[in-house]
Parts: sequence; C-alpha cells; structure tokens
Amino acid sequence: MDVVNSKLIQGGKEPIVYDHDCREGICGSCSMVINGTPHGPQKATTTCQLHMRTFNDGDTIYVEPFRAKAFPIMKDLMVDRSAFDRIITEGGYVSVNTGNAPDGNAIPIAKETATEAFDAAACIGCGACVAGCKNASAMLFVSAKVSQMALLPQGDPERGTRVRRMVKKMDEEGFGNCTNTGVCEAVCPKEISLTNIARMNRELLRAQFNK
Repeated sequence: MDVVNSKLIQGGKEPIVYDHDCREGICGSCSMVINGTPHGPQKATTTCQLHMRTFNDGDTIYVEPFRAKAFPIMKDLMVDRSAFDRIITEGGYVSVNTGNAPDGNAIPIAKETATEAFDAAACIGCGACVAGCKNASAMLFVSAKVSQMALLPQGDPERGTRVRRMVKKMDEEGFGNCTNTGVCEAVCPKEISLTNIARMNRELLRAQFNK
C-alpha cells in the first residue's frame, strides 16, 4: 500500500486512505478485506503482516474496507471501529479496588484456566470477526473480553454487571446475531476460539438469575 500511495503522490494524485499503526500484527487497525477475506488469505495473519510473497506473480489483488453497519466507512479503506471502544467502556475492565498488585504466584490459578484467560486476552479487537460474519456479529470480540476476566478472580466481583452491560451495548451499536457458522474464528488473526461465545452465553444466563 505504501508503494501504491508513493506512486499516486508522485503522479499528483490523492493517496488511498487506510488505517495503520504498529505494523506488527498487534494493534488491529488495518481493517481491510483482501480477495474476499478479512486480512487476506493467510490464516492467523493481520493485513500488515500479509506480505506480497504470499501471492503469485500476476495475481490480481482486490482490497476493500471492512463492511458492517456498526463500522461506517470513513474514507477509502478506513473504517470507524469505535463501536468496539464503546463496548469496552461499558464494562471491559476491572473497576473495583483490588489493592496493590500481588506477586505473580500469590493467587493460585489452575494452568488450564490461566491458559484459557490468556488465549481470550489475545484478542486485538481488529473487527475481522465482524467483517467475516454474514450478520456482522461482534459476539467473538465481546465474548473474548468477557471471558478474559470472568475466568480470573480479579474479574469475578463484576462479572454479572460486566456481561449484561457489554452485551446490551453490543446490541445498541447495531451488530448482528451469531448463527454459529464459525467464520469469525476462521478469519480471526489471533485464532480466538468459539468456546468463548458459549462461555459468554453462560455468563449472561448466570447474570440474569443473580441480579
């Protein structure tokens, strides 16, 4: 994209607008659909880490912005993903006073639980799951953010209010419903598991009975 823009600028034309930052596959801002797949054909890879050597000489490459009602296109390939930020603001954090940071091993946590929480926390909020889903559902993103704290003791005091508020905000932002087709997991550059959606549904059911 940089090479294309350099040529456009040299030719006196307006460059293509797109969002980027880290170029290390961790910020999630490169919201592009490449040849029909969010982030492109290479599995577990963000756009910025999708190198041209992935393609064959002479290939035609189609680049489009993420398309979803909740992700309005700002210009060219740049989309507004601030809906994700507003969902996080509703509860994607720990607000209770937990005191000073404890030593790493002060709170015993089973290795399996810690691994599940870590895997959920790997979500970078890029929105590929939304762009890939036929209903533009944000369930994988929200469930990852709910799971990473619901699994750990630090997030337990607010787990009920957290899931209720985040799911409500997700619906208000205009994201669609999940139909369990699994496309979200398939296109996720961090391979966030669908099991998080099942966990979030259980958390929501639990919260409704423990208001």
